[in-house]
Amino acid sequence: MRTATTIEASGAPWPELVQYVTEAERLGLDICWVAEAWGAEAPSALGYLAARTDRILLGSGVIQLATRTPVAIARAALTLSQLSEGRFLLGLGPSGPQVIEGLHGVPFARPLTRMRETVEIVRQAVAGEKIDYSGREFTVPLPGGEGRPMRLSLRAEHDIPVHLATLSPKTLRLTGEIADGWLGTSFVPEGAKEAYFDHLDAGLAAAGRTRADLDVCQGAEVAFAEDEDALRAMVAGRKKELAFSLGGMGSTHTNFYNAAYSRQGWAEAAAAVRERWQAGDRDGAAGLVTDAMVLATTLIGTEDMVRERLRIWQAAGVDTVRLYPAGDTPAARLATLERAVDLVRQVTAERTAA
Repeated sequence: MRTATTIEASGAPWPELVQYVTEAERLGLDICWVAEAWGAEAPSALGYLAARTDRILLGSGVIQLATRTPVAIARAALTLSQLSEGRFLLGLGPSGPQVIEGLHGVPFARPLTRMRETVEIVRQAVAGEKIDYSGREFTVPLPGGEGRPMRLSLRAEHDIPVHLATLSPKTLRLTGEIADGWLGTSFVPEGAKEAYFDHLDAGLAAAGRTRADLDVCQGAEVAFAEDEDALRAMVAGRKKELAFSLGGMGSTHTNFYNAAYSRQGWAEAAAAVRERWQAGDRDGAAGLVTDAMVLATTLIGTEDMVRERLRIWQAAGVDTVRLYPAGDTPAARLATLERAVDLVRQVTAERTAA
């Protein structure tokens, strides 16, 4: 398995984040993804990191589809690919109606169609073709005016793999059809076949591809507890974060995270947490999150527990582990990351030797 992490450029002082990424590269981390969420944008940060690193792959994790035109995304991808000398991975995701409609004022309607058409136009632009596209969401050039099909003056010098961040069955199938990688989350390996992989595999089969053609990149917080008391405290501290994902990461009607947990065996609990959270009872929502839910969806535990969970992740079909290291200081987070990277290497070596 490869190793990765994710940062958000507005998540900490910028010099601290740069040091974290450069140190992660020194540790041998394979990929750093830069998120957008509702804070800093990803491409600017990625351009800076490209100048400060030499080996680590850099990815947009993710550029939110409705916030840019497909050609604007293609231009950013080509620019970052050249700046990084081929180390750029293009990660795209639909986000959700709260951010897209509430923050950007853009309709969230038909995210599946928007995703497919965006990838098709991006690949047309990256291939150096004249951009001539007629779809449901996008028509380029705009008809009835003076525009004519154009090609970008910027040429691709390197491959630009496309990773899609998807959770729903239809978008997972699309990921299997058209993407080079899947950026997943809310992952319970024991329930992942029905919730995720069956849909991904259906898309792969429809395109005449296999799982070997798709980089399965899954993420979770990693934290190490030295004893049972420390583990209990860690788990208790994460319950409100999981309650926010289940109850607050979406509108009253749309929460892709809640739906993903529901498909993996937590439907009743996820619905109850969401109801409490939406009613304003944050503590009550957190109180409904069980220890098992936290442990199933994270890499938290003693070193032996985390090692065993990584084995289960690998057996489930994860190719790249996206690590969110716990720690109160940058040094502590890097220490956690180093420890986790070593465990991933151990587990990967075990499988190679077998």
